[in-house]
Amino acid sequence: MCGGRGTRLDAPVEKPLVDICGRPMLDRVAAALRDSSVETVRAVTSPHTPNTRDRAADLGLDPIEAPGDGYVSDLGFALARVSRPVVTVVSDLPLVAPEHVDAVVSAADGGAATACVPVELKRDLGASVDDALVFDHEGTAVCPTGLGVVGPAAADATIDTDADTDTHSTMYLSTDTRLALNVNRPTDIELAEDRCE
Repeated sequence: MCGGRGTRLDAPVEKPLVDICGRPMLDRVAAALRDSSVETVRAVTSPHTPNTRDRAADLGLDPIEAPGDGYVSDLGFALARVSRPVVTVVSDLPLVAPEHVDAVVSAADGGAATACVPVELKRDLGASVDDALVFDHEGTAVCPTGLGVVGPAAADATIDTDADTDTHSTMYLSTDTRLALNVNRPTDIELAEDRCE
Protein backbone atom coordinates (compact mmCIF):
# COMPACT_ATOMS: atom_id res chain seq x y z
CA MET A 1 0.00 0.00 0.00
CA CYS A 2 1.73 3.15 -1.22
CA GLY A 3 -0.87 5.63 -2.38
CA GLY A 4 -1.32 7.95 0.59
CA ARG A 5 -0.52 11.63 0.66
CA GLY A 6 1.99 11.38 3.53
CA THR A 7 1.08 14.83 4.84
CA ARG A 8 2.34 14.17 8.41
CA LEU A 9 5.81 13.38 7.07
CA ASP A 10 6.14 16.64 5.11
CA ALA A 11 8.91 15.20 2.93
CA PRO A 12 10.30 16.68 -0.31
CA VAL A 13 9.39 13.42 -2.11
CA GLU A 14 6.37 11.14 -2.01
CA LYS A 15 6.32 9.22 1.26
CA PRO A 16 7.14 5.75 -0.21
CA LEU A 17 10.21 7.27 -1.88
CA VAL A 18 11.72 8.66 1.33
CA ASP A 19 15.18 7.17 1.79
CA ILE A 20 15.96 5.09 4.86
CA CYS A 21 19.66 4.21 4.99
CA GLY A 22 20.11 5.10 1.34
CA ARG A 23 17.13 3.17 -0.10
CA PRO A 24 13.55 4.32 -0.68
CA MET A 25 11.08 2.75 1.74
CA LEU A 26 9.22 1.23 -1.22
CA ASP A 27 12.37 -0.59 -2.35
CA ARG A 28 13.01 -1.91 1.16
CA VAL A 29 9.46 -3.25 1.60
CA ALA A 30 9.44 -4.78 -1.89
CA ALA A 31 12.74 -6.57 -1.17
CA ALA A 32 11.36 -8.00 2.09
CA LEU A 33 8.28 -9.29 0.30
CA ARG A 34 10.30 -10.79 -2.56
CA ASP A 35 12.61 -12.59 -0.10
CA SER A 36 9.61 -14.01 1.78
CA SER A 37 7.24 -16.82 0.82
CA VAL A 38 4.98 -14.35 -1.04
CA GLU A 39 4.67 -15.34 -4.70
CA THR A 40 3.56 -12.08 -6.35
CA VAL A 41 4.26 -8.51 -5.23
CA ARG A 42 2.07 -5.61 -6.38
CA ALA A 43 2.05 -1.94 -5.44
CA VAL A 44 -1.21 -0.12 -4.73
CA THR A 45 -0.63 3.47 -5.81
CA SER A 46 -2.96 6.41 -6.41
CA PRO A 47 -3.11 9.73 -8.26
CA HIS A 48 -1.35 11.19 -5.19
CA THR A 49 1.79 9.11 -5.85
CA PRO A 50 2.68 9.24 -9.56
CA ASN A 51 6.43 8.99 -8.92
CA THR A 52 5.87 6.01 -6.65
CA ARG A 53 3.85 4.34 -9.42
CA ASP A 54 6.76 4.86 -11.80
CA ARG A 55 9.25 3.49 -9.25
CA ALA A 56 7.02 0.49 -8.58
CA ALA A 57 6.90 -0.23 -12.30
CA ASP A 58 10.71 0.05 -12.46
CA LEU A 59 10.88 -2.53 -9.66
CA GLY A 60 8.54 -4.83 -11.58
CA LEU A 61 5.75 -4.52 -9.01
CA ASP A 62 2.86 -4.18 -11.48
CA PRO A 63 1.03 -1.24 -9.85
CA ILE A 64 -2.67 -1.22 -9.08
CA GLU A 65 -3.87 2.38 -9.46
CA ALA A 66 -6.45 2.99 -6.73
CA PRO A 67 -8.61 6.15 -6.62
CA GLY A 68 -6.74 7.71 -3.69
CA ASP A 69 -9.84 8.07 -1.52
CA GLY A 70 -8.10 6.90 1.67
CA TYR A 71 -6.38 3.80 2.96
CA VAL A 72 -9.46 1.68 3.65
CA SER A 73 -11.12 2.60 0.36
CA ASP A 74 -7.94 1.96 -1.65
CA LEU A 75 -7.39 -1.35 0.15
CA GLY A 76 -10.90 -2.45 -0.77
CA PHE A 77 -10.31 -1.36 -4.36
CA ALA A 78 -7.12 -3.43 -4.53
CA LEU A 79 -8.64 -6.48 -2.83
CA ALA A 80 -11.34 -6.57 -5.50
CA ARG A 81 -8.59 -7.04 -8.11
CA VAL A 82 -6.46 -9.80 -6.57
CA SER A 83 -7.01 -13.32 -5.36
CA ARG A 84 -7.00 -14.11 -1.65
CA PRO A 85 -5.53 -14.74 0.78
CA VAL A 86 -3.25 -11.77 0.25
CA VAL A 87 -0.47 -10.20 2.31
CA THR A 88 -0.85 -6.46 2.81
CA VAL A 89 1.92 -4.19 3.98
CA VAL A 90 2.24 -0.43 4.13
CA SER A 91 5.19 1.24 2.46
CA ASP A 92 6.06 3.19 5.61
CA LEU A 93 7.29 0.05 7.43
CA PRO A 94 10.87 0.18 6.08
CA LEU A 95 12.42 -2.32 8.49
CA VAL A 96 9.97 -5.12 7.76
CA ALA A 97 11.90 -8.32 7.06
CA PRO A 98 11.07 -11.53 5.18
CA GLU A 99 10.81 -13.41 8.48
CA HIS A 100 8.11 -10.98 9.66
CA VAL A 101 6.08 -11.59 6.52
CA ASP A 102 6.45 -15.36 6.78
CA ALA A 103 5.53 -15.35 10.48
CA VAL A 104 2.29 -13.47 9.81
CA VAL A 105 1.46 -15.77 6.87
CA SER A 106 2.06 -18.76 9.16
CA ALA A 107 -0.11 -17.25 11.90
CA ALA A 108 -2.92 -16.70 9.39
CA ASP A 109 -2.85 -20.40 8.46
CA GLY A 110 -4.86 -19.80 5.29
CA GLY A 111 -7.13 -17.23 6.95
CA ALA A 112 -6.51 -13.69 8.15
CA ALA A 113 -3.91 -12.27 10.52
CA THR A 114 -2.90 -8.86 11.78
CA ALA A 115 0.58 -8.00 13.04
CA CYS A 116 0.45 -5.69 16.05
CA VAL A 117 2.94 -4.29 18.54
CA PRO A 118 2.41 -3.01 22.06
CA VAL A 119 1.88 0.74 22.16
CA GLU A 120 4.33 0.87 25.07
CA LEU A 121 7.07 -0.46 22.77
CA LYS A 122 6.44 2.31 20.23
CA ARG A 123 6.43 4.95 22.96
CA ASP A 124 9.61 3.55 24.54
CA LEU A 125 11.31 3.88 21.14
CA GLY A 126 9.99 7.40 20.66
CA ALA A 127 8.07 6.31 17.56
CA SER A 128 4.89 8.06 16.53
CA VAL A 129 1.61 6.45 17.58
CA ASP A 130 -1.70 6.94 15.81
CA ASP A 131 -4.06 6.88 18.80
CA ALA A 132 -7.04 6.25 16.51
CA LEU A 133 -5.63 2.78 15.76
CA VAL A 134 -4.87 1.75 19.37
CA PHE A 135 -7.02 -1.01 20.85
CA ASP A 136 -6.95 -3.40 23.79
CA HIS A 137 -5.75 -6.96 23.29
CA GLU A 138 -5.96 -9.09 26.42
CA GLY A 139 -5.23 -6.12 28.67
CA THR A 140 -2.42 -4.66 26.55
CA ALA A 141 -2.77 -1.54 24.42
CA VAL A 142 -1.64 -2.50 20.92
CA CYS A 143 -1.72 -1.05 17.43
CA PRO A 144 -1.46 -2.58 13.97
CA THR A 145 1.91 -2.41 12.24
CA GLY A 146 0.52 -2.26 8.73
CA LEU A 147 1.43 -5.89 7.98
CA GLY A 148 -1.31 -8.45 7.70
CA VAL A 149 -3.01 -11.14 5.74
CA VAL A 150 -6.51 -10.70 4.35
CA GLY A 151 -8.14 -14.10 4.23
CA PRO A 152 -10.36 -15.63 1.57
CA ALA A 153 -13.38 -13.55 0.64
CA ALA A 154 -16.59 -14.61 2.37
CA ALA A 155 -20.10 -13.38 1.84
CA ASP A 156 -20.47 -12.27 5.47
CA ALA A 157 -16.95 -10.87 5.95
CA THR A 158 -16.24 -7.17 6.12
CA ILE A 159 -13.03 -5.21 6.17
CA ASP A 160 -11.97 -4.15 9.66
CA THR A 161 -10.78 -0.57 9.24
CA ASP A 162 -8.40 -0.81 12.19
CA ALA A 163 -6.77 -4.12 11.39
CA ASP A 164 -6.84 -4.24 7.56
CA THR A 165 -8.15 -7.79 7.62
CA ASP A 166 -11.37 -9.78 7.65
CA THR A 167 -13.31 -9.69 10.91
CA HIS A 168 -12.12 -13.17 11.99
CA SER A 169 -8.43 -12.37 12.21
CA THR A 170 -5.63 -14.00 14.16
CA MET A 171 -3.56 -11.60 16.22
CA TYR A 172 0.19 -11.81 15.61
CA LEU A 173 1.69 -9.83 18.49
CA SER A 174 5.35 -8.90 18.14
CA THR A 175 7.84 -7.00 20.28
CA ASP A 176 10.34 -6.69 17.41
CA THR A 177 11.29 -3.01 17.23
CA ARG A 178 11.56 -3.23 13.44
CA LEU A 179 7.79 -3.72 13.26
CA ALA A 180 7.19 -0.84 15.67
CA LEU A 181 8.65 1.80 13.35
CA ASN A 182 6.23 3.22 10.83
CA VAL A 183 7.71 6.34 9.26
CA ASN A 184 4.89 8.85 9.65
CA ARG A 185 6.74 11.87 11.03
CA PRO A 186 10.23 13.32 10.45
CA THR A 187 11.44 12.01 13.82
CA ASP A 188 10.56 8.45 12.72
CA ILE A 189 13.12 8.65 9.90
CA GLU A 190 16.00 9.00 12.34
CA LEU A 191 14.66 6.18 14.54
CA ALA A 192 14.44 3.86 11.53
CA GLU A 193 17.90 4.80 10.28
CA ASP A 194 19.38 4.04 13.69
CA ARG A 195 18.09 0.48 13.33
CA CYS A 196 18.93 -0.33 9.70
CA GLU A 197 20.74 -3.59 9.09
